[in-house]
Amino acid sequence: MRSLVYDNEFRARARRTQGWGLGLLTLASLLWVWCGGLLLTPYEDADGGGSPCPALVGSDYVHEKDCVASRDWPGTLAVLGGSVPLAIVGAVLYTSGAVSHRMAEHLAEINRLDRASD
Repeated sequence: MRSLVYDNEFRARARRTQGWGLGLLTLASLLWVWCGGLLLTPYEDADGGGSPCPALVGSDYVHEKDCVASRDWPGTLAVLGGSVPLAIVGAVLYTSGAVSHRMAEHLAEINRLDRASD
């Protein structure tokens, strides 16, 4: 009976680890969407004169002198750079939890087949 309790706790830990990984992957994807929004939406120049600068992606007028200086590249790259560790850790946690859960199912099936053959 103790092994069943241990097995259930192991599977719960595996599902919890998988959930943390999925949460971190979701957070990383939200940061990617935010970075995409920063690249695809128009913005105002630094003097705030109301003349919008075109979006950085898909525009022919990206190199206007007023607009180039006013774009916050470090902020955009920080959003993108912050998402990379979250994605890596999330993928590792999700994979670890999924493999642990699957191995617990496999071991339970092996034990069931061993008992059935005896």
